[in-house]
Amino acid sequence: MDPNLVTAAPLATPEAAMSVWSLVMQADLVVKSVMLILALASLWCWAVIFEKVWRLAALKRRTSGFERAFWSGAPLEELYRRLAKRPDHPMAMMFATAMEEWREAPRGALRDGGSHLLDRIGRVMRLAMDRELVALERSVPSLATIGSVAPFLGLFGTVWGIMNSFTAIAVSKNTTLTVVAPGIAEALFATAVGLAAAIPAVVAYNKLSGEIDRYAERLESFGEEFQVVLAREIEASGAA
Repeated sequence: MDPNLVTAAPLATPEAAMSVWSLVMQADLVVKSVMLILALASLWCWAVIFEKVWRLAALKRRTSGFERAFWSGAPLEELYRRLAKRPDHPMAMMFATAMEEWREAPRGALRDGGSHLLDRIGRVMRLAMDRELVALERSVPSLATIGSVAPFLGLFGTVWGIMNSFTAIAVSKNTTLTVVAPGIAEALFATAVGLAAAIPAVVAYNKLSGEIDRYAERLESFGEEFQVVLAREIEASGAA
């Protein structure tokens, strides 16, 4: 066979050796574990972000529709009959809970302006609102945890990888850039993965917390306004 026809096996190019996948596969077991944990944390972070953004958008849309119906002048009893069996957002739940308390109150509760009844209705609306907000806020604190822990976990992977690189340099007694660069690069990649998980988590936590706080203020305003409406109903009943 003509030796000139023998093709040499392709050598790995420096670009291929420094690719993201090669950096992950060449990393130490501890560094790989750190990267895996950070990747899973990033997936969880984005899952929470998409779920909360979608849910908040749906709640705002339903709440706006309920407010239009509530302030349209329709009788409260009619609105209650429409919503009592399927309150699908916190404001409707507050309204249904308050109306149940209102309907089940004895006639004697309307004496003295019904102040005790209004206080009781205010409390049950507050409890309903708190339960709904707890459900809405579920998993949001995990974003803060990821945002604060992920950079340090990535830094741990980087420090561990650099220690292994220095150990390999000492054993091989070769300090050329070709030997040093891959180990340092894979170590620093752990920090990059940590930041990639932490930055969206921190931004999303601040954004979602602000949106939930504003929605809570909207619910509180409705509760106060609804108590005013009920107070007028009590006054009208007393005048009659």
